[in-house]
Amino acid sequence: MSSKLLSSPLVSAQWLADNINNPEVVVLDASWFLPGSERDPVQEWHEKRIPGARFFDFDKKIAAPDTELPHMLPSAELFSREVSELGIKEQDTVVVYDSQGMFSAPRVWWMFRTMGHHDVAVLDGGFPAWQKAGLELETGAPEPPVMTEYKASFCPNWVIDADELNARLGDVDTVVLDARSAERFYGTAPEPRPGVRSGHMPNAKSLPFSQLLSEGYFLDTEQLSKRFDALSDPEQNLIFSCGSGVTACILALAAELTGRKKLTVYDGSWTEWGRKHKYPVV
Repeated sequence: MSSKLLSSPLVSAQWLADNINNPEVVVLDASWFLPGSERDPVQEWHEKRIPGARFFDFDKKIAAPDTELPHMLPSAELFSREVSELGIKEQDTVVVYDSQGMFSAPRVWWMFRTMGHHDVAVLDGGFPAWQKAGLELETGAPEPPVMTEYKASFCPNWVIDADELNARLGDVDTVVLDARSAERFYGTAPEPRPGVRSGHMPNAKSLPFSQLLSEGYFLDTEQLSKRFDALSDPEQNLIFSCGSGVTACILALAAELTGRKKLTVYDGSWTEWGRKHKYPVV
């Protein structure tokens, strides 16, 4: 049933409103804010959310433990356990949103795809779009989900580590696209995390995630295609990087919307690359 619901990895607020009462549709709030922000995404979810939305904590809870890098992709076992506790089934259609419009939700879309879940989409415009449409809100303590037995199937083609990426930097069939601002890419602005070098990888190309969005919504497919066509051929392997693996997933989702298929996210992103001096920086 759920496999027929989605025609795109991007859905509108109206689509979600029309399908929200389907028992096989699960809504996830994946809000996350940059370090130093005064906002608390869990508190905001408690206070106000799309009806039935469950909170997906990819920063602290559904992330690899015992690593100095932020919110790294967890093992399939940890993912399965946490997603089971959220009451999600393998046949469910998962719709992810965040409170900034389009910022952290694509990270969770990518995580589900990496774990073999195809029926997952992001709400275009996020929570602001839902509110702007005047749709129903839920407030107060959320209902605890009924636990399920979810089993992830890890898809290694969706993720790459630093050593493999380093070995592919000179590959003519591969393009690395960096979602950070142009100032950070070219090293004219400092990195926000201490001990991280400024600059970019050799042969990488700059594609700030903000160039793919307008007021929290994705540009139309034709405009997105032009952005990617200017930097790559449709058949090339695209590897996406950013500061810590969050906004790289905005690029991955945008590329998927254009029909590109060879998509990979560098999970450690610049936090790892810029910190470790064995990796080259331009």
